[in-house]
Amino acid sequence: MRSAVGVASLLLAALLVLDAGAGRIDPTRGALWTGLAALVLVILLPPRVPTRPGPLSARGLLVTDTVRTDSLVSIRWSDGVSRRMVLRDTEGGRVEIDPAVLVRNPAMWRRLETDTRTSIRRGTPLCGATALCQLAGRIESETARTVLKVSGPE
Repeated sequence: MRSAVGVASLLLAALLVLDAGAGRIDPTRGALWTGLAALVLVILLPPRVPTRPGPLSARGLLVTDTVRTDSLVSIRWSDGVSRRMVLRDTEGGRVEIDPAVLVRNPAMWRRLETDTRTSIRRGTPLCGATALCQLAGRIESETARTVLKVSGPE
């Protein structure tokens, strides 16, 4: 989010400085550049992924997708340039989540892992054990790397 605000602010400042340097700035052009910077900000804002026991929601630019993590049917990796984890539930809900969000937010990962275990106990997942193990391994290695970095050399 900080990066999106920074890019939009830098764009606005650059446009206003260039316009002022050319002697062509006026309130209309200032409003136009502000609107353009606001549009860039909205486009660059990352999706919000709030979680609580049961539902996991991913809020994007225009839509909010929700999935019940305690009744998952499948957990898999999406195809494409940026790997995303795709979660589907028994009610037809579908969410794509960037694994980096879970790596950076251990509480969210613990909530997802706990709910997924509930789902496995219920027997609802048809596929996804491999994807979940891969993600768990990645999160554990990142956590260990962070702990070693924080503890420093001794």
